Parts: sequence; C-alpha cells; structure tokens
Amino acid sequence: MIRSLIACLAFLLTLVTAWAPSQTVSYFGNEWLRDTFLTLQQRHTPEPRVLVVDIDESSTAELGPWPWPRARIAELVETLLGHYGARGVALDIVFPDPADAGGDARLAMLSQHGPVVLAQAFDFQRNRPAPLREGELGGALSKTVVPAPAAVPATGYIGIHAGLAGAAKTGNIGFIPDADGVLRRVPLMTSFEGKYYPALTLALIDCCAGAPALPRPLPAQMRVGYTRDWSAYTVATAAEILKQQYASDAFRGRLVIVGSSSLGQGDRVATPLGGSRPGLGVQAAMLSTLLDIQAGTAPAPWPGTAVACVFAAAAALLGALAFPRLSAVSSVALLAALSLGWLAFAYVAIGHDPQLVATAPLATNLFLLAVAVPYQWQQSQRNSRRLLDTLRQYVAPEVVAELLRSDIDDPLKPRLLEVTTLIADMEGYTNHVESLPVEEAAALTRDFLDCLTGPVIALGGTLDKYTGDGLVAFWGAPLPNADHADLALEAARGIVARVAALSARRAGAGGRPLRVRIGIESGPAMAGDFGTSFRSIYTAVGDSVNTASRLESAARDFPHDVIIGTGTVERARRHQFVLLGERYLRGKEKPTTLFTFEPDMDVAIKTAPTHPSPPLDRAGSAA
Repeated sequence: MIRSLIACLAFLLTLVTAWAPSQTVSYFGNEWLRDTFLTLQQRHTPEPRVLVVDIDESSTAELGPWPWPRARIAELVETLLGHYGARGVALDIVFPDPADAGGDARLAMLSQHGPVVLAQAFDFQRNRPAPLREGELGGALSKTVVPAPAAVPATGYIGIHAGLAGAAKTGNIGFIPDADGVLRRVPLMTSFEGKYYPALTLALIDCCAGAPALPRPLPAQMRVGYTRDWSAYTVATAAEILKQQYASDAFRGRLVIVGSSSLGQGDRVATPLGGSRPGLGVQAAMLSTLLDIQAGTAPAPWPGTAVACVFAAAAALLGALAFPRLSAVSSVALLAALSLGWLAFAYVAIGHDPQLVATAPLATNLFLLAVAVPYQWQQSQRNSRRLLDTLRQYVAPEVVAELLRSDIDDPLKPRLLEVTTLIADMEGYTNHVESLPVEEAAALTRDFLDCLTGPVIALGGTLDKYTGDGLVAFWGAPLPNADHADLALEAARGIVARVAALSARRAGAGGRPLRVRIGIESGPAMAGDFGTSFRSIYTAVGDSVNTASRLESAARDFPHDVIIGTGTVERARRHQFVLLGERYLRGKEKPTTLFTFEPDMDVAIKTAPTHPSPPLDRAGSAA
C-alpha cells in the first residue's frame, strides 16, 4: 500500500505540473530546459523569406541622428517596395507624435494603399498608477473577420498620432516577458475596450504574404520559434537600402521588418538566446514562425503533455514493481536511465508542443528518488535484519558478527573451503514415535533436535538443515577456521552427552532409551548459498559431506555413537582416536578407514579397537 501510495503521489506531481500554466512552473527549470534545448537546436540556414532592415549606428552616423524625418522613413519604405520589389514592409517603430507633415502624409498613404504595416505598442502591466493612453489606436479587427478570438487583455497603449490614425494596417509590438524577464511569447491578438488588434507580424502576413491564410483560431500568445539564429537572417542597414547598394532583385518578394538594433534606441530584450538581443530579431523570429505555419512546414503538433503523463505513470509503476527487486544503486541507475530517455524525447518534442512542460516527468523521477528509493532501501534493510536474525538461528552469533565485520566480498558466495561435516540423527526414530500421541512425538522430536543443535551453535558451527529427526552441520564456512575438525569433534561429544541426559530422563519416566548416531568427516567442499530463484539455502557440497552421511549410516553396525573419517583424524589437533578398521561404504570403490573416540574420556588413547568389528563383505554389510 505504501509503495502504491508513493507511486500515485509521484504521478500526481507530474500531472499537476504538466497541466499547470508554463509560467507557473518555470521555477522547476522547465523554461531553462527549453531554452537550453533551443540553443542546441539553433540553425544557421539562411532565411530567404525575410529581410531585416536595421537602422543601426552606422546608418545614424552616416545619415544623421535619430529620430529621422518621416520623409526619410517614407523614402526607405518606398525604396524597399519600388526598387527592391519587397512584398510587404512592417515598421517596428512607433510614431505617437506628428513630425514633418509631408513625411507623415506619405507614410499614411503607404499604409492606407500599400503593403505597409505601422506599429503600436499595447501595455499589459496592471500595477501602473495611471494607465498609458498615448496617441490613437488603429488596425482594429471586426468580429466578422475574427469571430470570438482568443486575445490577451491590455491595460493601456502607445498608439500612432492622429495624422496616421487612418492607416489600414497596424500591428502590436508590445510583449509580456516571463517572470524571469525573458521574452519567450508574443501576444498574437490583443483585446482592448472590446476591440481586437493583431501583432505586427500577424498583420504583415495577413496583408502581404498571400495565400494560404493562416489557420484560425490562433492562440492568444504564441511561443517565438527561436530556431534560427540572428546570422540566419539577411540584414541590410537602412543606409545601404537608401543608397540602393544591393542588386534590384536581391530582396524581391520578401517580407521586410524595419527597426533598430542600436543600443541608443533601447529596443533590447532578454531572449532564450541571450540577455540583450535586439527586439528587431524577435520580430524576425516571430515572422519566420508564422511563415512556417502558413507554409505547412512547421513541426507537426504532438500530444506532448499526454505523452509526459503516460511516461510518468509508466515510471511510477515501474518503480513500484522494480525497486523491491533492485538495490538502491540499481534503482538510482534505473531512474537516471528513465530521465535520460525522457530528456531525449523532450529535446525533439518541444518543437512539436509549445505547451509541453519538459520537466514534468522529471518531477516524478525526483520524487521517486527522494522518497521511493529511500523507503525501499529502508525496507531492504529491515528485510536484511530479518534475514540476519534468521541466519543467527543456523549460525553461531559470533560467526554472524564476524561476517559483518569481515571485508569478504559476498561471504555467502559459493567457495571451495576446508570444512568438517557432522551428520546426526536418532536411531530407531519411527519405533520411538509410532506409538506416541502427536503432541508427545512432537515434544520428543523437539527435545532431541535441541540436544543436537545446542552444541553445534555453541561451538560456532553452521546449521545446514534439519532432516526430520536429525541435522546436518559443518565447521569452516562461511568463515574459514583452522580448528574446524576439533570443534566438530567437541560438538559431537556435547551432543552425545546431552542425548544421554535426555535418554536418562526419558527412561526414568518409563520411556525407551535414546541413541544418537553421528558421522564426522573433513575435507574440501563447495560451501555457499545454493538454490533457485524460488528458494535458496546456505549449504556445503562435496565428497567429504557425502562420506559423513555414509559414516552416520555405518554407526548402526557399531556400538559407538560417533564414527569418524580419516580426513577428520588427519586434521584434528586436540583429540586422539580409536581405530575401528576398514569398511566399504556405499558409493565408494575403496574401503574407508573408520575411527571413533570414547565420549566419556577427556583424551582417548589410540589403540586397537575395544569392540572388534564384524567381518565385512564387498558391499560393506556384516558377514
């Protein structure tokens, strides 16, 4: 439930972020990421449809300081239309006050009867003490031309003076920067006092670009397609145009933006491409954006926001399913891979979906990184502690502690080690329990196994498994131990003593006496965590383990409780043994030498056997 809740919260975070207005999530790095992608996607391919005429410092130095007479502006426009054959001209310059009457008249005539668009600037700020009201407004669109347009409401304006108010074509050059001061969007349509006014570039295309018309409705604000750098545009200075320094067909059929990049004009704005760029460049980029839409070459729209939500849902679901099966490092790597995959998609998608919040799915990934991964790590630690507690039931606590302190890389990984294996069980178990009630049989089994287990754990052994009425244990793994043979022998003495005490108590209560059979052998064995994806166990595998099992079975033919193999005798340093002779054990081609010790002696003397073994046949059974 907690994992599911974390996944739902992570997805909800992306859902809220993805559908929120882009300006409100810019703090999350969305606009920064989009700006970075735009910078990387910059194209320098020439833009043949647009001409930028710049009233720059060289022009004002050559022809006189700004402001120029309106007659010179009119001459500049006439030269562009007449001599160079431009399709249309938009002036990125506002004329709120009258100047030379002849020049104003010429500009008015050009705007009324020619492909010329004048500029006016709407103000969108709502905290001014007094709203701007300068000049007059022109170029309003009727509702019959643009029915119910989406528009950005303005609070004021700087318009054109009365002598130009009859201009048929006027466009807005006012803008609304984002909260960080960067200009990323341009109002395509502005509403003021119930009337609608197009942007300068939109008015230029509507009047002069020809068919096909731009699709309607257009968004109230549109992202400027800063895919072309300033170097991609043909830029001619106003002085060069007035002197006709280019071939007459150099700009034929182009749409022209006339403005100024001069620092003295103050028309500088912050864009994704730089902190101080000419506003003239923004108009040129917006014009190219609209021309691409008109020509059908703009990137096809993608449902980027929907894809972002699906991606986030998939990431949250994958995290909920995969994190419990992965380490913390692997989980972080998975989130990193998902994030890189999304960034690769977003790099392409931002051109197809202007409203895409490119960082929205990253919100899910960051939430998973901050909450889901630590939670799953904590769960893994708790599970590890639980498993460790379980391991302590099979391995001596001091061995577990040493494992935790050791610098062994994966101490449970299968390794070839020198081990001593002890296998013990109850002789005649079936006869003991078949006549007992279930509760008494269970109690007998539990008490007997307790007699076997106590000495094993007390002497640092590893409890491999219980075998119903017996157990398998070994020494020397998971930590190597030079005393593994002696420790196993001492555990065998302890087991025999405890079973003898249990048998005496049972006999005193009228029960049958008990006997334990133990086989011990030492040698190389592969010890480690073996198993399948369904279940695994820490065990030892090898010939010495199999021999210990055969020795335990052979004990039924001897009066001795403990039968010891040659490998243990060779490795023991604190014990001496009684030789029992040789015997063919099942699965062995050669006879095996058997030993034992007297469990009630501190040190057994290595002598001839006190109980001669019966003659043996080839199969290893008594003759």
